[in-house]
Amino acid sequence: MTPASLSSGGRAQKDRGRFVILGVVRPLFTVALMVAAYYVLPVGRRLHGGTVVFLIIGLSLVAVVVVWEVRSILRSPYPGLRGVQALSLAIPLFVLVFAETYYVLDQSWPGSFSAPLTKSDSLYFVVTVFTTVGFGDIVPAAESTRLLVAVQMLGDLIVLGLVLRIILEAVQRGRDNRRKTKDRGSP
Repeated sequence: MTPASLSSGGRAQKDRGRFVILGVVRPLFTVALMVAAYYVLPVGRRLHGGTVVFLIIGLSLVAVVVVWEVRSILRSPYPGLRGVQALSLAIPLFVLVFAETYYVLDQSWPGSFSAPLTKSDSLYFVVTVFTTVGFGDIVPAAESTRLLVAVQMLGDLIVLGLVLRIILEAVQRGRDNRRKTKDRGSP
C-alpha cells in the first residue's frame, strides 16, 4: 500500500466515524427539539372544530417526512443508519401529533377523557396506546374521542407495518445501489 492509499483509507474511516456520530446525534437532537416544541409552543388551547384539521395536517406532515426520509435513504452512503434516523424522526412526530390532538381535544371539550389531560398526560396516553400497553388509567370517555383513539390505533398499525416496511425496503435498495456503484467503480 502506498502512503496515499493509507491516508485516503484513514480519511474514509474518519468520514464514516463522523457520519455515524452525526447519525446518532442528529436524531437525538431532533427528537429533543420536537418534544421541547410540543411542551413550549402554544399550538392552541381550543381548536374546536379545527382539531380534526390539525390532526390531518399533522399526519400529512408525517407522510411528507417519511417520503423525504425514504428519498434520503436511497441516496445515502450509509442507508442503514439513515433508516434508523428516519424511524427516529417519523415515529416521535406521529406520537407528538396525536398527543397534541388529544390535549387540544380535552381542552376544547372537557370530559373527552376519563381525567383532565396535561401535555404530559396526553403524551403518556399516546405512548400507552402506541405500545399497546393501555394501563386503563386514562381512557376516552366520549364516543367521538373513542373513534379518534381508534384512528390512532389503526395509524399505529400503519406506522408499525407499512412505514417500517417502506423504510426497510428503502434501506435494502440503498445498499443495493451502493453495491452496484462500488462494482462499477472497481477495475
